[in-house]
Amino acid sequence: MTELVIRETREADVDRLFEVRARTRENPISREELAAMGITPASTAAALSSGDEKGWVCVDGAEVVGFCGAEAAGGEVLVLAVLPEYEGKGIGKRLLCEAVVWLRSRGASRVWLAASPDPAVRAHGFYRAQGWRPTGERQQNGDEILVLDPAS
Repeated sequence: MTELVIRETREADVDRLFEVRARTRENPISREELAAMGITPASTAAALSSGDEKGWVCVDGAEVVGFCGAEAAGGEVLVLAVLPEYEGKGIGKRLLCEAVVWLRSRGASRVWLAASPDPAVRAHGFYRAQGWRPTGERQQNGDEILVLDPAS
């Protein structure tokens, strides 16, 4: 393993994001499943180039091993994904921090994300340890809405 570097997502990274998302330990989503939700490499590249969304990747050498994306208008962290073999190295925290700082710099009054409400899922404890709190709201798929305290 070389030095892990966090940087902004580039258009050349987009295909790799889909590979990482399909390989996460919990809640992997295939390219086909994402396409059924309207999330494709083309739509992702378009959103990033428009400035409406921004992303960050963690790279080990030339390999993308984790990523996070956010959408400014709604103040939402859209996705955070890290390959299983890179979990526990602080990558998720660093990527999430980049997203939060950017959302706040864009004036988001409410920074939020959706995650599984199941305490057995790693994300449940991870987000709470970072200061995210449930609102009691749920998405159609059952995910709970978590918000970050403005002081965090």
